[in-house]
Amino acid sequence: MSTILDEVAKHLPESASIAETAFEGANIVLYTKNAEFFIDNQGVIKTIVDHIKKRVELRPDPTLSTSTEEAETIIKSVIPKEAGISAILFDPPRSMVIIEVDKPGLAIGKSGELLKMIRKRAMWVPLIRRAPAIKSALVENIRQVLYENNDYRKKFLDQIGHRIYDGWASEKKQEWVRITALGAGRQVGRSCFLLQTPQSRILLDCGIDVASTGSDSFPYLDAPELNVKELDAVICSHPHVDHGGLIPFLYKLGYRGPTYMTAPTRDILALLGLDFIGVAFKQAKKPAYSSNDIKEMVKHTVCPQYEEVTDITPDIRMTLYNAGHTIGSSLVHLHIGNGLHNFMYTGDFKLIKSRLLEGAQLRFPRLETIMLESTYGSKQDLLPKRDEAEAKMIGIISETIQRGGKVLMPTLGVGRAQENMLIMERAMHDKRIPQVPIYLQGMLWDVTAIHTAYPDYLNRSIRKSIFHYDENPFLSPCFKRIGSRKEQQKILDEEGPCIILATSGMLTGGASVEFFRGLASNPKNSLMFTCYQGEGSLGRRVKDGDKQITMEGPKGVETIQVNLQIETIDGLTNHAGRRELETFLHKIGPKPRKVIFVHGEVSKMIDIASSIHKSLRVETNTPKNLETIRLR
Repeated sequence: MSTILDEVAKHLPESASIAETAFEGANIVLYTKNAEFFIDNQGVIKTIVDHIKKRVELRPDPTLSTSTEEAETIIKSVIPKEAGISAILFDPPRSMVIIEVDKPGLAIGKSGELLKMIRKRAMWVPLIRRAPAIKSALVENIRQVLYENNDYRKKFLDQIGHRIYDGWASEKKQEWVRITALGAGRQVGRSCFLLQTPQSRILLDCGIDVASTGSDSFPYLDAPELNVKELDAVICSHPHVDHGGLIPFLYKLGYRGPTYMTAPTRDILALLGLDFIGVAFKQAKKPAYSSNDIKEMVKHTVCPQYEEVTDITPDIRMTLYNAGHTIGSSLVHLHIGNGLHNFMYTGDFKLIKSRLLEGAQLRFPRLETIMLESTYGSKQDLLPKRDEAEAKMIGIISETIQRGGKVLMPTLGVGRAQENMLIMERAMHDKRIPQVPIYLQGMLWDVTAIHTAYPDYLNRSIRKSIFHYDENPFLSPCFKRIGSRKEQQKILDEEGPCIILATSGMLTGGASVEFFRGLASNPKNSLMFTCYQGEGSLGRRVKDGDKQITMEGPKGVETIQVNLQIETIDGLTNHAGRRELETFLHKIGPKPRKVIFVHGEVSKMIDIASSIHKSLRVETNTPKNLETIRLR
């Protein structure tokens, strides 16, 4: 298999007129100058796929393709107006055209007949994508970065393929697998793990501990076994800052390899990165990276679908599965060596289906070691049922509105905010909450726009409602976008009740801190926590009952009197609670032989590790940062 392209060539007839054979990551792309072969290859490509067991795609050589102007005319004549074309985006180096529409089914046609017609008449490969129901300039900017770098990405993806397949020829002197915790070892935050084999160096997540300051907030990127420029790949489980917030920094340090993540994760991570920069400037701090570093990250992303098996190095094959934590969040399954070891990293996950997402996957082909979060790992972390938590949330909101107060919900911008939106929109629809405006900080609006752009990653009921504009809950008129500080101040100055959702969820920066400063002294108001509050964060101090908070304000240091009602809704977390962690490990198939707990406070990690060791009779570990565990 070291000469995989030679194997492909053996099955191609001379009449195929293949002008170029290239890699796109682990996939193989053939560019033909024969129009008839492109339109109908008589099963040749299927024969090749069956032989080499890799994905092979046939495209027309760019010299065959019509001009972009002519192709656009053909596309608009083929696709019915009812499909609602919103954008046509060409990728000339790869002979591909992305067509954004409101109704993909109408654009594809019965059995894909309309796409076949476009291929035949325009000599382009059409890809249909659903247009987001909510427009976002930031999302469009991310798309633009990809389209502006088409030539570069084609070469970059080809380099990945050569790294994967050329490495098959290298001599294997020994086989071993080990993983080192560079962050999130016996702590919550700055998740970062280095997985090594004799041939590969993979970084799993690279996040920031937002509750810490200085060097303690970053992973140990100066560890002797890590050379950022020699990494083969980075994998991001989901876009929360404590898991992916420092990936742009890797590109600042000179990394130019691929970062694997789902498409929603890529878009949201870029938005959160820009927000991270903005918050740093507002706090008169120098950000760890720039917008150019975020662009580099976007240029180098590779976005597989769930359950798509793809080689990422010569000896590691990756499959992403739904983790149920945020849109596009992934359980990362790695098949290492030729059956040597099967390892899975959960990142953050949620086993129970929520209003937004399906629960995490439970079945896998093979599994020897699993490394999973333990944020809520202690015996005391028995979360209430979700309907009970929702009822408590609705009750607090109703009481606050009735006394004329405002409700502040510091929230994670991804997942938690959108589920809170769904809960409140349904409660207002059912008249369980009075009709008041629900204000969304600007970034939350952009993240919500991404949710509407990727409905296939949401649970079945929400996906169905998004497909119908008149039923899309995210388009409810109760939601109002907040942009500038002037608009924020106007909301604080206005009399009358309202609900405010703003980042960050731990009150460590962003709009939520500004709203807290303005609302804290009034006992009519309420502050509701619905996500984890890290040790050392302002949110944890407020939650634990600190009634006087000293903080930097517009006029210097000031003391804030905390008189508003403080409430915590534990059952709405997007993390697995103690019961879910135990259920996950008891029901997962196949059963792992080793369980590694990370991303938890020390006592909680040790608590659940001890219980699982006794109940499942498996080896358990709770590594400290900079500790290495040999997996095989």
